[in-house]
Amino acid sequence: MLVPGVSGGTMAIILGIYDELIHSVNNIFKDFKKSFLFLFKFCVGAGIGFLLFARLISAALEKYELPVMYLFIGAILGGIPLLLKQTGIKKNDGKQITFGVIAGLLGLGLVLALEQLPESSFKFAASITPKFLIMQIITGFVIAIALVLPGISTSHMLLVLGMYPAFLLALEHPFDHILFLAFLAVSVVIGVFVITKPLEMAMKKYPQLTYCAIIGFVAGSVITVFPGFPTGIEILVCVITLAVGCFTINRITSME
Repeated sequence: MLVPGVSGGTMAIILGIYDELIHSVNNIFKDFKKSFLFLFKFCVGAGIGFLLFARLISAALEKYELPVMYLFIGAILGGIPLLLKQTGIKKNDGKQITFGVIAGLLGLGLVLALEQLPESSFKFAASITPKFLIMQIITGFVIAIALVLPGISTSHMLLVLGMYPAFLLALEHPFDHILFLAFLAVSVVIGVFVITKPLEMAMKKYPQLTYCAIIGFVAGSVITVFPGFPTGIEILVCVITLAVGCFTINRITSME
């Protein structure tokens, strides 16, 4: 989530925790101890990662944007073989392959369509008004969708909704905007619980089509993250970072 354009859902899939993450959210009350423990560890890891790497990643992107972005592209590509395996589609089953390709193209199309939305499509002043509170609820659900569905960038969706400046301002001065952040957090939590249930049902009932659509989401995220072609010595550096990202994630996912 710290890297513009990179989807948290995509990275959760690549690291092999996506299914358990969705399951834990949906079963927090049914199997509280196990689900809470997993979500607690996940949130602690996310918090520590944010604190440790926010400034580092920001500085690295500012000074070495292309190599860093190619590293993340490599990481995304390295996780695709695992996704293909999880679809369970047989190589000689033409019907499964056809429906899988259609689902993948729909997923790809959705991500690309969202990326075409102009920034700040909606204009709202960052003052606490009924109109702004309604927009916060909408924003919370959009953030939830971006968190849960792979390939959709949270930061981009905030820009589209015109809420990104207000969000950054609230993060810079949290004690001055505690009501804003609390209201938004509640909206995000509700949105995650609402969205994950049908998603888990789809993964159980239509696993092949769901994973094919997810592959489309992931492929779309590669296109949206692509920073352009390097030149000069950066060509070699970017090839190396791409290979490192791809190899590292491929090795991690092969251990699952």
